[in-house]
Amino acid sequence: MLLCAFIALVVVAGAVAGITWIVDRFVIIERGWLDSIVNWAVGALAGIGGWFMLPVFMVIIAGLFQETVIRRVEHNFYPDSAERGHLKFWPEILHDIKFTVWALFLNLLVLPLSLIGVGLIVATLLNSYLLGREFFESAAGYHVGKPRAREIGKKHRKAVYGGGLIITIMTLLPILNLFVPILAIVWMVHVYHHVSRLHSHTS
Repeated sequence: MLLCAFIALVVVAGAVAGITWIVDRFVIIERGWLDSIVNWAVGALAGIGGWFMLPVFMVIIAGLFQETVIRRVEHNFYPDSAERGHLKFWPEILHDIKFTVWALFLNLLVLPLSLIGVGLIVATLLNSYLLGREFFESAAGYHVGKPRAREIGKKHRKAVYGGGLIITIMTLLPILNLFVPILAIVWMVHVYHHVSRLHSHTS
């Protein structure tokens, strides 16, 4: 949990530092005091933006812990299913990187909506969909593979997207959001086993 929180802090700090560095190098204002004000303002905005962009990076951070967390949760709550699955580390990490780039692109597209006061709402709905689907497919895919996990997720959209909404809201809460990569995995493991039992009863 502490390692997860540390990595999340590093990601936010890195995003803020990167944006500030770019502005400092490429936005040049002749008046020294005005240049300093612009840099400080950009740093503050980057910090706020980095905090609200944290949901985008949840999946790639979670990828470092997901198999360990899934096994521990299932060992304690679902021993009949424990250790029946397996995740290939590098293919999963590459998949998570692709997802993060795509999610970042979509979040940047909706960012201008913040100027008319609906950016946070749209971003929350967007990330609820993205994170719910991705975390569910990771938890379910551990047992049945991602293609089958996607089919199950489509049949239980409310549970998946509802879980995604809870995860997204947690990412916006200070301190708690640093632990969301692990909490999201735990949550979706429970969601998967819940819907899989419903599926087995209705089959």
